[in-house]
Amino acid sequence: MLCLRQTGAGQCSGIASTPQAAADCAAYAVPLGKVVPLDSTHSYSLAELIDLAERNNPSTRVGWERARQRADELGIAKSSYYPLLAGAAVFGDQRVITPFPKPIAPRGYVMVEIPSVVPQVSLEYLLFDFGRRGAEVDAATAEKLAAGANFIQANQTVAFRVASAFYQLLTQQERLAAAEATLKTAQTTADAAEFQLRNGRATLPDVLNARAEASQAVFDRESADGDEKVARVALTEAVGVEPSPNVVIDAANSAPLPSELAASIDVLIDRAIADRPDLAAQAAQIRATDDAIRAARSDYWPQIVLQGSAAQTSIWPTADYGQLGNASQPTWAAALSVRWKLFDGGERKNEVARAESKKREAQETMREKRDQATREVWTAYIGFRTALRKQQAAVALLDSATASYSSSLDAYRYGVKNLIDVVTAERQLAQARLSSVSARSQLFLEAVNLEFVTGNLLRTGPRATTNSPSAPAVPAPSPAPPPSSNPPQDDRQR
Repeated sequence: MLCLRQTGAGQCSGIASTPQAAADCAAYAVPLGKVVPLDSTHSYSLAELIDLAERNNPSTRVGWERARQRADELGIAKSSYYPLLAGAAVFGDQRVITPFPKPIAPRGYVMVEIPSVVPQVSLEYLLFDFGRRGAEVDAATAEKLAAGANFIQANQTVAFRVASAFYQLLTQQERLAAAEATLKTAQTTADAAEFQLRNGRATLPDVLNARAEASQAVFDRESADGDEKVARVALTEAVGVEPSPNVVIDAANSAPLPSELAASIDVLIDRAIADRPDLAAQAAQIRATDDAIRAARSDYWPQIVLQGSAAQTSIWPTADYGQLGNASQPTWAAALSVRWKLFDGGERKNEVARAESKKREAQETMREKRDQATREVWTAYIGFRTALRKQQAAVALLDSATASYSSSLDAYRYGVKNLIDVVTAERQLAQARLSSVSARSQLFLEAVNLEFVTGNLLRTGPRATTNSPSAPAVPAPSPAPPPSSNPPQDDRQR
């Protein structure tokens, strides 16, 4: 389990252990570029594969981009506290007819053409809005925290998928080793039957039966080899690279197995409620709905807006009668306005009702997620305890099955037992090997799952399980110890 805490090279991984830290990191970090490929000559540890997955997996990249978007939306919301300053320049020309009395203008009008250049700067500043901007900024802040929590959740989910695929591949590798050991056992049994047939102690059906068991062992070995390659492809897919069987993992068979729980179920449930990123994201969503209600209610109140503009107006008019003067003078305008929506046909009422409904929806979603978290912790807790007992039983089963087969084969060689007893013991040994492989992998998976459902995966909090100093490592199943190397002589040799 320690290997899951040694990650940190992925985008914002390791340094982003809280929603706030994850959101801040996503806001300022430089986006990663190319997908990092796997090196088929390198033996990858679980920590290295998780780091690659955090960089490569599309779900983590999507979560990272969404966190960046929420940070940008917060910046947009904060910008409403600043005045809007705009510059404009108008270049125009107009021709107008101005009526004049005939004593002044012979035709009763004057045709005037006015070219103009008006560079202008305008300002609009919302001075007071009864809390709408504050509510929108608070809502955007809550959304940013929710995105940070969702980013952590995406990383944890990817890490859990990679860890599951890693241990599944490890299981298939150990299953392949068990199948090869079973094949050797079956060949040993077949050799013993052939020896007994040559000495007149066995019949041809016994030999054929032993050969059939050896053929079945070959079939099982080839099946295990195919499953192991498929598991390699599944692991590369979880990492986020092109699916391929060209991946080598560090099996770490010497790593000690989790041996006991470090906390009670009540402590684990409380830890999950406090630490799970999905619950943190949902809590932030509830805060965002509160702020949305505040923003909707603020529309019932007026807004006070300051407006102003300043320009340099330059004109040089000409007329078909008389003479007009040119002008180039600064001009300005200023206004303080109060905007108050008096009637809107129920728009504001419905906006408030919708915001309140979204809050109730978010609260019910939180209750559902809390129940789901509690259920998942209970399931993982029971699963780990069951896997621990199954692993202990599998170790004892493998020891007894190995001893049973060895003694049965020796007894058969001495003529005390028949081949049926040996084949039965051989099948029990093969089953015990597979049970040992399955139980060992399941224990690792349940330990990872317990960290995942309590929200502690990739984090540095107290672990849910411990490795007892007295708990030895459980290696992959090995072939049964060879029976006596000096088979008994037949009657004629005696």
